[in-house]
Order: sequence, then structure tokens, then C-alpha cells
Amino acid sequence: MNAVRRLLRDLRRGLASPNRNARSAVVLGRLLGIAFLVCFATGLWSHFLQDPLPWMTFPTRPARLYQFTQGLHITTGIAIIPLLFAKLNTVMPALVQDPPLRGPLHLLERASITVFVSAAVVQVLTGLVNTYQWYPWPFSFRQTHYALSYVLIGSLAIHIGAKLPLIVRYWRARDSYDAEGRFVVDPAVRSELVPDPVPAGDGAAPARAGSGREARQSPAAPTRGVTGRLLRWIDADPGGPRGRAGDGDQPPAASQDGRRQRLARRGFFTAVGGAVAAVVVLTVGQSSRLGEPFTLFAPRQRGLGPAGLPVNRTAHAAGVTETARAGDWGLTVSANGVRKRFSRADLRAMDLVTVELPIACVEGWSQMATWRGVRIRDLVRAVGAPAASTLRVTSLERHGGYRVMEMGAEYAADPTTLVALEVNGADLPLDHGYPARIIAPGRPGVLQTKWLSSIEVTS
Repeated sequence: MNAVRRLLRDLRRGLASPNRNARSAVVLGRLLGIAFLVCFATGLWSHFLQDPLPWMTFPTRPARLYQFTQGLHITTGIAIIPLLFAKLNTVMPALVQDPPLRGPLHLLERASITVFVSAAVVQVLTGLVNTYQWYPWPFSFRQTHYALSYVLIGSLAIHIGAKLPLIVRYWRARDSYDAEGRFVVDPAVRSELVPDPVPAGDGAAPARAGSGREARQSPAAPTRGVTGRLLRWIDADPGGPRGRAGDGDQPPAASQDGRRQRLARRGFFTAVGGAVAAVVVLTVGQSSRLGEPFTLFAPRQRGLGPAGLPVNRTAHAAGVTETARAGDWGLTVSANGVRKRFSRADLRAMDLVTVELPIACVEGWSQMATWRGVRIRDLVRAVGAPAASTLRVTSLERHGGYRVMEMGAEYAADPTTLVALEVNGADLPLDHGYPARIIAPGRPGVLQTKWLSSIEVTS
């Protein structure tokens, strides 16, 4: 037992760093908390657009609303990845504490953080893989992603409640560091990131109180080369290599230690900030024109694809290459026993309108396009139903979770909701839904049904 405890202490001493303190954990936790709440809120919006509860209605303006919310969801989720690994790096000493458990409250806290970290890693990594439409697992991504979001928020709430005294204590930087820049240890909050004192007989000098790192255990030979120069520069007198002007005395140990800690913390947070900025800048171009020149890792490139639009699901993948080109294709519209069939020529003979609407997909990419076609409400009125009707739209696809789509009355009545026949000045390409598709404002791309077969008024 003594050997195990000594091993734990040695591990904690080895993991001690100016970056690994309660203040750093609070700062990173604050950023992660905001990011997860943003993802949770925007994720719920996307989920209920696809699976609304019976009483739900949604705004059709602004038309780019889903483009914004889902772009924010994916971009924030990508930013979480470096933040999460930075937080795990910061709390590493807490993983080897002695004793491992200090009571029921500590057990609850440890259990909640275990659940949270496990769910967070699964959530962000599977979400990232989903943007590339790669599913190397046997479960439904969308249902699992939705369920895990509640697990994440619940375990996060429990963790915050258990850590609330520590969070309050180290919320502000001015309460966390002394005048020299050293981390202030407050025994009252019992932070797990405080270095353990070295017991007598361990052959090492004890850590300095409030230093946030251990004192040097024994004099060491000077390090040579570039590394030695860097270490000597870090440890040098802030006034210059020749010491402060005046008596030439060396700076106090507290000042040197504070300077080392500040430099280490700033370097760490600069690296974290750089990593977050990099992953955001290199992917946000898939949903924002401003970031388009910097897009490197996004799975879809704006402007690339048939008619200058990216494609998620091709006609070949949907199995409609023959039926969509069939010469006898027609769109069936029905309501209250009235049933009409419209060929492409019939649709073209109606009043056609042109609208600017985005394709905004759940994977985060989006792009504006110019669409031309027949208003849905005109087709609904043609079978004697009111414009504000609830619709069931069916694709020529024979399989797939989005073969049948429900459309709320607020979308059916909107004058910019079309059965589109053209995009960007030409007939729809086959992969974009030829002979006809749905386009509506503020809707996920998976609900903009391609290769239309029928529209049925359900209420």
C-alpha cells in the first residue's frame, strides 16, 4: 500500500505544471460549458425541425436561419475538440490523487465527470465523422447523438454543482494569482490540482506554498545548447541579463517563480487559442462565405458540384437514375379525395417564380442558390385545399429515412416554398433532384426532398 501511495505521489509530482491548476481548469471549463450549451441549443433546433412535436410551428424567416444555426452547431462542435483535450491535459494530476475517493460527494463528482468526459469524447468524435458521412458503427447516429446530448448536459450540471465552491473561488484571475504571478492555493476549496507536499524521507525538498509547482529538488548541472539558453532566459532577471539596475542583486525567488508560471500559462493558452482558431478557420468556409478562401478540412467545398452546388446524396445512391428520367414521370397532388397529376410540362405552364434560398445541410455546409419553380401553395389550392395545409411529401426513392417528409402549414403557405424545376438558371441536374424537388426557407437539406413523386394534404 505504501508503495502504491508513493507511486501516486511521484506521478502527481511528475504531472505538476503551472498550467495545471484550478484557475486554468475553471477557464477551460467555462469555455467548454458555453460551447456545449450552444451545441445543445442548436442541436435541439435541428432535431425538432426534423421530428417536431405535434404542437410545434417554426419561423420561415429569416430564410437563412437554419444555415446560421447548423453552421454554428458544427463549427462550435469542432472548436470543442481542442478545448476538451486542453481541459483533460489540465486536470491530469486529479487522476492520480491519494486517496482516490474522499466521500459520497467526491464519488458523485468523480462519477459525473467520468460520464461527461466519456460522452463528450464520443459525441464530438462521432459528430466530426458524421460530417464526412462515414458511419463505422452499428447504431443510428442521429438518435444516439440526440440522446447523448441530454447525458452530456445532465452530467455537466452535476459536475458544476459539485465543483461550485472551487469555480466561484477561482472565477476571477485577480483572486487566483498573487502579486508575483504565482497560483494561490486555497485549502478551503480542496482543489485536486494542488501539488502534494513531499513527506520527510522521500529524498526531496518540499514544494513552495502557493507556487503551483514543486521547488527544484537538487542542484542540476547547467543545460547546454538552445534548451539551456531558453531555460536561462526564462529564469533570468526581468530587468535584463545583467540584473536590475542598481546593486546587481539577483531577483527574489518568488519573482522568478512567478515569471516562469506566467510565461508557461501564457504559452499554454496561446497554443490552445491557436488550435481552436485553426480548426474553426479551416472549416467554417463550408457554411460562411467569409471563411471560404481558408477552407481546408471541410468535407464539402462551396461552388463545387453540378450547377455549382455540392451534393450529399446522389441519384445513383438513392436508386432513382431510371425512374427520375422516365418519360411518363408526373407529380401527384392529392387532398380530400381530389387527386391531380402534373407532368413537367404542366408545372412549367403554371406561374413560375424565382427565389434565392440556401441549401443548408445537417453536416454543416450550406450555399445560396437561385431556384425557379411553382409555389407549393398554388399546387395545394389546385386540389381544393387551403394554402396553410400540413403536407406529406414522398420521393421516388424506395429506401432511406428521408424518403417521406412531413411539412408544416407554415412552410406550405410561405410564398418562397417551391416545387423547384430549375437551379442557377438551368434545369435541375439529376443529382440535385431532377425532375422536381422541394426548396423551402429555414429547413434542413434532408427535408428539401429531391426526385418528387407525390404531395398529399394531411390536414
